[in-house]
Amino acid sequence: MGFPDRIERTLEVAHPPEKVWAALTTAEGLGTWFGNDATIDLRPGGAAQMTWTGGHTADMRVERVEKPTVFGFTWKIEGLPEDDPRRTYVEFTLEPISTGTRLTVVETGFAQLPDDHYGKVYDGHTEGWASELGELVDYLDAA
Repeated sequence: MGFPDRIERTLEVAHPPEKVWAALTTAEGLGTWFGNDATIDLRPGGAAQMTWTGGHTADMRVERVEKPTVFGFTWKIEGLPEDDPRRTYVEFTLEPISTGTRLTVVETGFAQLPDDHYGKVYDGHTEGWASELGELVDYLDAA
């Protein structure tokens, strides 16, 4: 492949892993910092959905749950046909540190995209994670 398949971001937050876990894995948390509303069935194979004002919806499938250290899901790649089976995989890893939690998010699966679709999706997700993780920190700080 001639382009990256992975987006990775790590940040340290001044909150314990249990609090960060709840923000990542509950409908209240996801529907506040990530979307405007959310549902989640927190078990491998469970369905999750986030919606935003304006009508955008993200359907997710829970893939990995190792409370309170690893949460992973797959989601549809925007811009592909509705019946396209390709997804990216997002995994959050939480590590306790003396000042709170080291949170790492990794999203993979971009190399499967056609060249004419790759740049827009990869760049959009790269910018999106920077923004969304800032919103996560704001949510945790306000809670």
